[in-house]
Amino acid sequence: MSEGIVIMMIAVSTFLGAIGLLALLWAVRTGQFDDHSKFIDAVRHDNEEDLQDAVMMQKKREAYKKKKEKNYRPLD
Repeated sequence: MSEGIVIMMIAVSTFLGAIGLLALLWAVRTGQFDDHSKFIDAVRHDNEEDLQDAVMMQKKREAYKKKKEKNYRPLD
């Protein structure tokens, strides 16, 4: 293979890897991996540990909303 093809392959794979990393970071930051259905079915999840998880998740949501509201700036 020529040098040009190898350089192009490295550049394309680096670009695609960066896109994948950015997508993962976005998904984690926006809560795409949070399991909201676990807390909807309270009948199946009614032990103390699961209830503490639900309280912690609610606190995280409230903190995220406060943080989001705090960083809001109206248009000039």
